Amino acid sequence: MKLTVCIGSSCYIKGSQSVVERLQGLIAENKLENDIDLCGSFCMGQCRQGVCVTIDNDLFSVSPESTESFFEKEVKARL
Repeated sequence: MKLTVCIGSSCYIKGSQSVVERLQGLIAENKLENDIDLCGSFCMGQCRQGVCVTIDNDLFSVSPESTESFFEKEVKARL
């Protein structure tokens, strides 16, 4: 699975660095390093939303506070 987090300026201001760090931790805690390819991307064109994250090609808006529930609800459910 390809999990991509926007690290462009708008998403960075909204906390993309925290989202990336938490996703890295969750991937490691769940031993999913071989199943998830975590990538960064510049602007995804949805700057009005929170931090833009895609799973394969599905777009989500994530905040640092919602990262863990996003991981449980969306990421783990697709594995």
